[in-house]
Amino acid sequence: MFYRYVGLQGGGLLRDKELKMQSLFTSQELVKLNLPGADVRYQEHLEFGRSAGEIFDDLVRQISWKHEDITIHGKTFKQPRLTAWYGDPGMSYTYSGLSLAPLAWPALLLELKRKVEEVTQQTYNSALLNQYRGHRDSVGFHADDEPELGRNPTIASLSFGETREFVLKPKRGRPGQTTRLPLASGSLLVMAGETQQNWLHGVEKLNAPCGGRVNITFRNIVGQRRGRFAR
Repeated sequence: MFYRYVGLQGGGLLRDKELKMQSLFTSQELVKLNLPGADVRYQEHLEFGRSAGEIFDDLVRQISWKHEDITIHGKTFKQPRLTAWYGDPGMSYTYSGLSLAPLAWPALLLELKRKVEEVTQQTYNSALLNQYRGHRDSVGFHADDEPELGRNPTIASLSFGETREFVLKPKRGRPGQTTRLPLASGSLLVMAGETQQNWLHGVEKLNAPCGGRVNITFRNIVGQRRGRFAR
């Protein structure tokens, strides 16, 4: 289902200048969120011809997952999730000391890419996959504004498995409030326009145990300069 802003006062959902989302209606098409300086759209369910649970299981089994080391401020440690990078030949990507050469598209990812391209009316030449194995896996707040993605990239994000909150925070000095959107299994989130210039996003660690989740972010590499952000 789609989620809308709720601004309840006095112990409601609005706490610490955060906005949470509340069920509004079942979304079978992309619906735009009301975020200043952003173009973010969400669709709860895409039809793939089989269940989101089956696709999740296939992704966990078939993708060549890696547990990479990243370097931040001169210190090296393991990323708090598993990752994989796929794409067209030559679509390399670099961030946090990682230089990623694309693996060739498997049939499963091509199937999902075609569906996302049909819905978004965009084409994509690469995909970053994240596997969150449990409640302590996460991705830090960042913007997908590396130079090789271009100035106003379109990022199309599929989620499978456990529902996790996708958190959006305005960059310093930008308007807006922290917003939490639970991403359902089989859902599509699209960030476009000036979103990456004005907002950060991430998936936080949880205190309570939860199941696994796989996220696929389809994108376009338009240049080959180095990425800059630690995650």
